[in-house]
Amino acid sequence: MAADPRDVLTRPAPAPDVTVAYGDHPDQIADLRRPERTGPPRPLVVVVHGGFWRIGYDRTHTGPLAVGLTGLGHPVAQVEYRRTGQPGGGWPGTLTDVRDAVAALPALAARALPDLVAPGPPLLIGHSAGGHLALHVAAVAPETVGGVVALAPVADLVEAYRRDLDDGAVAALLGGGPAELPDRYAAADPTTTVPVRTPTVIVHGRRDRQVPVELSRSFVTAARAAGAAVTLVELPECEHFGLIDPLSSAWPHVARALGSLQQDQ
Repeated sequence: MAADPRDVLTRPAPAPDVTVAYGDHPDQIADLRRPERTGPPRPLVVVVHGGFWRIGYDRTHTGPLAVGLTGLGHPVAQVEYRRTGQPGGGWPGTLTDVRDAVAALPALAARALPDLVAPGPPLLIGHSAGGHLALHVAAVAPETVGGVVALAPVADLVEAYRRDLDDGAVAALLGGGPAELPDRYAAADPTTTVPVRTPTVIVHGRRDRQVPVELSRSFVTAARAAGAAVTLVELPECEHFGLIDPLSSAWPHVARALGSLQQDQ
């Protein structure tokens, strides 16, 4: 019997090297990891976890992903943020937390991991809802982002609301539907706030049942119409969770996507 792809969510990972705070709330923190091999400083990679923005998921399930990224030679930050179901989470706190973290983490990481972090904005890797947040930051604060790898992102919030993904996750994030709160959707939806200036690679599995690949396709259509430099990589045999598992057949595609962003810098 094939392994359950969800196993990566509970697979143990080594403890991070250091945890830093980018704000005063207990969840405004990030775990930092050193690259596995020495060499010249490399861009910081900021991992933005998924879980449909809900309190039931935190950064710990991206431990294997973060360790895999250190194996590629990068210093890594696993960012935490306030989520729906807790005070300050949802609109606008979830979004502003990630924006603040991305802006602050390069300096925080450079101090905590001397001689390992290259100057300049970080690369973002976001999965699922974290992919949405990474695209959001690149759209509204492009000067803070060097590039984005979005893994199965919730990249079209109106369509995700229409499909009722994860039983109302988008409504919980923004406080209602697009007919009630059009301004919030206009401000938060990557399909309307396209990250035009930021090199972006979307990787999405065609067997994804949590976030259908059609959401990435609609985002890419909007992004290309706006003149954005965006690439879509569809993996025919991949579901939702293999994208964050360094042991999966999807991992070489993720590593290649990250490598393509480094070449753009």
